[in-house]
Amino acid sequence: MKKYMAHYRQTFKLAMPVVLGQAGHITVSVADSMMVGRTGAIPLAAVSLATGLFSIMLVIGLGFAYGLTPLVAAADGRHDQRESSVLLKNSLLINVLLATVLVIVFWQMLPLMHLLKQKPEVIEQAIPFMQLLVLSLLPLMFFSAFKQFAEGLSDTVTAMYITLAANAINILLNYTWVYGHWGFEPMGIKGSGLATFTARCLMAVAMFGYVWFAKKFRPYRFGWNMEFISWAKIKHLLYIGVPVSMQMTFEVAAFSTAAVLVGQLGSNELAAHQIALNMAAVTYMMASGLGAAATVRVGNGVGSGDLHSSRMAGFSALHIVVAFMGLMGIVFTIGRFWLPTFYIDNTEVIKVASSLLIIAAIFQISDGVQVVCLGALRGLSDVKIPTAITLVAYWVLGLPIGYALAVYANMGVQGIWYGLLLGLAIAATLLTLRFNHISRQKIQEQTVITA
Repeated sequence: MKKYMAHYRQTFKLAMPVVLGQAGHITVSVADSMMVGRTGAIPLAAVSLATGLFSIMLVIGLGFAYGLTPLVAAADGRHDQRESSVLLKNSLLINVLLATVLVIVFWQMLPLMHLLKQKPEVIEQAIPFMQLLVLSLLPLMFFSAFKQFAEGLSDTVTAMYITLAANAINILLNYTWVYGHWGFEPMGIKGSGLATFTARCLMAVAMFGYVWFAKKFRPYRFGWNMEFISWAKIKHLLYIGVPVSMQMTFEVAAFSTAAVLVGQLGSNELAAHQIALNMAAVTYMMASGLGAAATVRVGNGVGSGDLHSSRMAGFSALHIVVAFMGLMGIVFTIGRFWLPTFYIDNTEVIKVASSLLIIAAIFQISDGVQVVCLGALRGLSDVKIPTAITLVAYWVLGLPIGYALAVYANMGVQGIWYGLLLGLAIAATLLTLRFNHISRQKIQEQTVITA
């Protein structure tokens, strides 16, 4: 382990701002759930349904943005500023066009929410909240293009500050508009959605302003005209971005589909599902910060030709995430009856949520390992096989088995969560084996070439 100490320090230094930024990012969902949960189980169930469906849309978009980071990291390893600049501009074009298409498509699909066999009162409150979430994708995708570019250049601190500031504003606006303070009328769930939209607009403006005006980014500002459009670069970005988007979509869509299935069991079950999922999402987003650091450090190693360093960087992130997620599993277990009280005071909902938090505690390490391995493999530009692994783990095995346990074994919402646990365990195991194999293979290939 001594040989990893330097890598632990470098990974930790790079990851911590991303982890804190990701924690701030998920605070949007936590704040929405906590604020709305105090108004009742039906509004909280509506937030759960809308957030679950929007998450599918969100990860489709963010996956494309994440494709920029390993390419910029590799270019930075070669000290190629022009390459990084052109990649940013083409990525921004992809993000804006994709966000526009997604907003139009999902807006047209909103009336179809009535077909999901949820309680009518839940659907009635979910639709206006969902409308505001859908619109917020445009500024969020704009923000993500500049964020992933900065992170590819190992600047992870600024996005953290911007995200934390925006989320502080989101909490303040939630408090003001949901309950009605300082002269505003109570807006309930719609006020929460408006707060999220406003915060994300501010994030987009702030991140663009930083990248555009900061002195350190001046070498990347040339060529903002039609000539910067490169179909070769767009194809390269899509080669990474499409599989990454699919990886994220397979996992998040599995949890979102689980929310729909749970909603058919009752509004209390759906509210409990939202609480437990919200808590698990906090730790997942923090683990994904370590995954982002793994992408950058592994990508830098590839760009500079130091594949031994790339491999050790990936494993150092895995060691850290196992320790962190193991600790979070203990926290979930000890606080399973106490943590849900931050969301709601309904004793039946708290009882169900506490049972789900035990399952969430069990899958913490698997969840962290799979997201870090995906990040490390992304740094190696290995995205196709990992995409297939996530598809099989969640949709061929995890979700169908969870549904069978819930319906045919009469395990209810717990059965669905046991299926998700199985999917995460399978994904973590196969992705770890994949990273170990690919990183070792690339080192052997390099040795043969230089021999």
